[in-house]
Amino acid sequence: MSTGPARLREAARRTLRDARTPSGPPPRPTRRARRFDVLLALVLGVTTVYYGIDNAGVVVVREIAPGVRHVMPRPSGPGGLAFMVVLAVVASGALALRRRHPLAVLCVVTAATLATPHSVMRLTFYAFVIAVYSAAVYSPYRVATLAALPVSVVLVGTSGNARTPIVPNEYIALLILAPMAVAAVGLRTWKLRTDEGRTRLSALEREQAEALRRAVEHERARIARELHDVVTHNVSVMIIQAGAARKIMHTSPEQAGEALLAVEAGGRAAMTELRHVMGLLTMADDGERTDGGADMAGTAAELAPQPGLDRLGALVGRVRDTGLPVDLAVTGPARPLPPGLELAAYRVVQEALTNTVKHASGATAAVTVEYGPERLRVEVTDTGGDVGAGAATGSGRGLIGLRERLAVYGGTLTTGRRLTGGYRVEALIPLEAP
Repeated sequence: MSTGPARLREAARRTLRDARTPSGPPPRPTRRARRFDVLLALVLGVTTVYYGIDNAGVVVVREIAPGVRHVMPRPSGPGGLAFMVVLAVVASGALALRRRHPLAVLCVVTAATLATPHSVMRLTFYAFVIAVYSAAVYSPYRVATLAALPVSVVLVGTSGNARTPIVPNEYIALLILAPMAVAAVGLRTWKLRTDEGRTRLSALEREQAEALRRAVEHERARIARELHDVVTHNVSVMIIQAGAARKIMHTSPEQAGEALLAVEAGGRAAMTELRHVMGLLTMADDGERTDGGADMAGTAAELAPQPGLDRLGALVGRVRDTGLPVDLAVTGPARPLPPGLELAAYRVVQEALTNTVKHASGATAAVTVEYGPERLRVEVTDTGGDVGAGAATGSGRGLIGLRERLAVYGGTLTTGRRLTGGYRVEALIPLEAP
């Protein structure tokens, strides 16, 4: 039986809480706006005070119907004059704060309007109209405003003083043309600001698109250089093995045959990687490392290959040395993969663990490499943590580089936050049938 009243009390509490809670930032009028409000209050105050002084003791006869006249004496004497001046000063002076405290100004002006005799409604009526407009436009308390506006209008409209002031004929043209001029100026200002905003937005979109294009080109060039190194390594090993086979061809034919088989396998791998490089290079490179093949007979350090999945253990060990616990799990039957593809998978793990160290200090991470019959799956997850000191130094190009690198092999990259907390990076790379 008490459910209904309890719900009503809860609804009332929610309404009061919403009324006290601002739905936007507090109004912060500029210096120019404050000056305009003070000037508006001063002009309206002087005008209404003059009106009150000029009409003290005047008897107004209004014809409300043919042959029916209504006599409206206005306040007279020192007391009546002072009363009209106070009402005009209070109602007009409050408008100086109409942007900073719109609801309070509305309450003050409404009270002054209700106290104004109906024969001198011009003292406060115009200030009331401005106060209603200011509350509707500037108040951050939307719920309280929606409740206060109709209450004020109803009180003023249904009170015993509910008589709108008569406008003299000589002012009708001014009252019509002035709002039209203000509306035209406002419309022009709004159009100019809209055009400026649209221009700035277009320029910002172009800058972002250009920055993304440069980042993609930079990453593609870097990936192409790394794949170029893979091809160079394969060709260098082929030359060394071919030379060794030539030397032992007469003395050890079987070993020479094994060396030639290795040369054939290396040539096939080099051709595969070369196709990937040619498919990736869509822009002119800067010529760096184009003469790498001229030093193929150099030292062993120059022939060192790019890292692959066999180097994940060393990578995880280095990350563990930084204080981040990392688990490494490899599932499925491992098999030889193209060096460039292994390099792409290695870079995914490297980039994901680097981001974990920078953005999830105190977390734990897990690396999973799954060899499937038709695809290679690489997943790096973390449990979430605090942002490290080096988080602000990132360029934001890591994910772009990973997606471009995986796209070379038809792979995809999925990133996002986990429901249980932390972050997840997953790469899926299709594989050819073994």
